[in-house]
Amino acid sequence: MGAFKTVIALAAGVFMAACATSIPGDQSVADYCASSDRAGEAVCRLNVEVDGNTTAIANTKLSLEEAQALAAAAKTSADEAGAAAAQAQASADAAMSRANQALNMSDLDCMTNTINQSAVGSCPTGYTVMGCSQTRYTHAAGGLSFLREVNNDQCRFNSKVLEMDVRCCRRADAGASQQSSMPDNS
Repeated sequence: MGAFKTVIALAAGVFMAACATSIPGDQSVADYCASSDRAGEAVCRLNVEVDGNTTAIANTKLSLEEAQALAAAAKTSADEAGAAAAQAQASADAAMSRANQALNMSDLDCMTNTINQSAVGSCPTGYTVMGCSQTRYTHAAGGLSFLREVNNDQCRFNSKVLEMDVRCCRRADAGASQQSSMPDNS
């Protein structure tokens, strides 16, 4: 749809430039283009798309005034689409910048919290849960369990697991970045 609006906007600009000087306002585009010496002009080669059907504007019964109104509406629509696309690109650029900053591990203080025989894993105060995985299981203890929920505060399995690792991160203090692991409580 975006490419269509761009093409219409470009065509509208060419059409408006051609119409501004050469076609009388009360004459239809079809009548104007009927002359063989005018068939090569931009206004006579311009196509419009209505309901998915492409038609040469010269084959319509549009007056110059109607054609100019159509071209102006298409240009306005294309300008609005361009502005929305620019805003979306700016938002995407900002999100990419934040994601790249988050990937820079020197900005984070992370730790792995090992939890035994529990269905729920969490992080110490001030940390955010980044991920959770079941690290040990036995068939006698119930086998693999399904991870049901992960949010900023906790991760939850469908049943008690033998052991899980919970990855916890927070923003590092000014320059004090370190990576640690809590001792295994088994």
